[in-house]
Amino acid sequence: MVRIHAPYISATSKFVIKVECFIIQDMRVHALHGWEVSVARARELQLSLAKKVVTENEVINPCLVAGIDISSPDAQGVASGAVVVLRYPEMSIVEVEVAQGKITLPYIPGLLSFRESPLILAACEKLCNVPDLVLIDGQGIAHPRRVGLASHVGLFLDLPTIGCAKSILCGRHRPVGEEAGSHAELLDNGELIGAALRTKSRVRPVYVSVGHRIDLASALQWVIKCCRGYRLPEATRLAHLAAAGRLVCEPDYHWRRFDYGDR
Repeated sequence: MVRIHAPYISATSKFVIKVECFIIQDMRVHALHGWEVSVARARELQLSLAKKVVTENEVINPCLVAGIDISSPDAQGVASGAVVVLRYPEMSIVEVEVAQGKITLPYIPGLLSFRESPLILAACEKLCNVPDLVLIDGQGIAHPRRVGLASHVGLFLDLPTIGCAKSILCGRHRPVGEEAGSHAELLDNGELIGAALRTKSRVRPVYVSVGHRIDLASALQWVIKCCRGYRLPEATRLAHLAAAGRLVCEPDYHWRRFDYGDR
């Protein structure tokens, strides 16, 4: 849904009214299934959803890049899902949204998305700026059933998403070169499922995989382009801080407003 907001209206003459407006694009979350399911049903859903993941590139010239992360639950089981939208290539903050709630599903290997997605999607539903590309701290298709958190969320948002994880869930790779930009294919029983990518020289690699509506080569390219001197790309690095309640916004922070006339 697209809404036109015109808060600035002024009369420039007796006969002419000047209207300055900007466009707000509402984020849509597609309810593909419920979250209160058995372990067996969750695995069935993953196999079904994996067939819907698009592994062809649909990212051309992104203006808004989002990062998504979630905090660990506190002593009461409450966690925070966060999404940070940045203007690319400046990587200045456009919008930050956080959703808090109690995590009820225990950790089950391979089913992390059923535990974390509801809070993440709740944060995304608050967005007034729809990103062109989403980077998620988690696996995409580099998952035993080929639908990790980044693919699962990507399908619900129907947006191009990239999985950028800090550790391997499945698969193996050869040694990665020490220089930034070096990568090695991540293979699982001979199938290419992602890549180990060195984002900073002599720092541990991250594990990049297709989430949805992008190919691996493009995913690797955009992760590197979104890095600003840290191991993690700026979008997920800031989302991690936001989820932990430690994100301090810079003076150029524009709350809930992006001028689409700049595209």
